[in-house]
Amino acid sequence: MRECAFEIGDVVGEHRGRGLSGQRPTQYHLDLAADEIAVGFLTGAGLRVVSEESGVSGHGEVTVVVDPIDGSTNCDRGVPFYATSLAAVRDGELIAGLVVNLATSTVFEAELGSGAMRDAAPIRVSDARALASSIVSFSGTPSRHLGWAQSRAMGAASLEICLVADGSLDAYAVAQQSTLHPWDYLAGLLVLREAGGVAADYCDEDLVIIEAHARRPLFAASGDLLESLRGHGQL
Repeated sequence: MRECAFEIGDVVGEHRGRGLSGQRPTQYHLDLAADEIAVGFLTGAGLRVVSEESGVSGHGEVTVVVDPIDGSTNCDRGVPFYATSLAAVRDGELIAGLVVNLATSTVFEAELGSGAMRDAAPIRVSDARALASSIVSFSGTPSRHLGWAQSRAMGAASLEICLVADGSLDAYAVAQQSTLHPWDYLAGLLVLREAGGVAADYCDEDLVIIEAHARRPLFAASGDLLESLRGHGQL
């Protein structure tokens, strides 16, 4: 998965600034170029692939759920916060996750039961317990302020979840009508869990899925913080 991500990074710059593909809303030319590399590389390695851009390809005991470019708008506009996100699932269990910030080459990775790493160094979530002292990032715009210390909206879910995992942020959540799909969050979910964090869905839906179903997840450094956000209802 690491080799796949860096192959995508090698070519994505050639397509930056070309704008939307016109094939579906919010899809860029760079998404298509990245997807072609991801699908070819992963299926060639004997893996089944579920991609945001092209659906299901290949066959294998392990399914890799991939967002070839998470944060496509950032990438196309030159904002250095976008990633390739890959999550490996076997028999319904999330077993490996990799998120690479292609702008900085920062690598977040985790294997089930082995801890989480950022550029080969172990990471842990912050010790945040109270919303009032927390920095919270969002997909979408919150409808109201719940008393957090500071907020962010950075445009790449997989990376924002990983920033909760390494303690840079304290929580990440969807707001108003925003939703995420498994390719947006699965890799980051395992990195977060292995770093000591917790996650849940507003509607108590299972987060570990490989189908193209929308979810409304929250990710936090602690159970107290998660329940504080969740207890206020959907933002």
